[in-house]
Amino acid sequence: MGKHTVITISRQYGSGGRAIGQKLAEQLGIPFYDNELITLAAKASGFGEDLFKNAEQSGAGSLLYSMSVYGTMGGFFDLPVSDKVFLAQSEVIRNVAQEGPCVIVGRCADYVLKGKVDAINVFIHSDMEHRVKRVIEEYGRPAEKAQEAIAKTDKRRATYYNYYSGMKFGQAVNYHLSIHSDAIGIDATVELIKNFYLAKAAKENA
Repeated sequence: MGKHTVITISRQYGSGGRAIGQKLAEQLGIPFYDNELITLAAKASGFGEDLFKNAEQSGAGSLLYSMSVYGTMGGFFDLPVSDKVFLAQSEVIRNVAQEGPCVIVGRCADYVLKGKVDAINVFIHSDMEHRVKRVIEEYGRPAEKAQEAIAKTDKRRATYYNYYSGMKFGQAVNYHLSIHSDAIGIDATVELIKNFYLAKAAKENA
């Protein structure tokens, strides 16, 4: 397999990041990975899928484990379950990224792939008004609990990301693109990322 680029998408809850990733993958004709990673990681590790479903929304363990040191799960079965899950999931992320271009949503993929493959790392955010509207209308959250759900989910994602990556969730310097999705709309956001991806590919092939 020749050189290729993987797109990772980190996102605030309710910003439309998953929908953006799906549409982007469809338009580029490349694989999309979000919940699909859960099934792959569960099969590879023997852990139940529920552990992977809850991983990104849960608090992290007690220590910061560097992927550059531990690499894979092999030989580290004395680790807390949360760290075993992270390592198993990370191994699957690296494997699918090595297969060819793809879009990967969440799960610290930008950090996991750092130095492993060429990647475009994107952060999707939006204002609270649009996020609440999306969480109610598209995610089916009760209106009276929407803002609370957003705050809690964002906090859990940030805690998970900050713990495992050692970087700050949402900080622009950690990404190639940081986009306010509702400032230009979902479709325009997809187009913006796609154009960046194609421009980068054109530069590398020039």
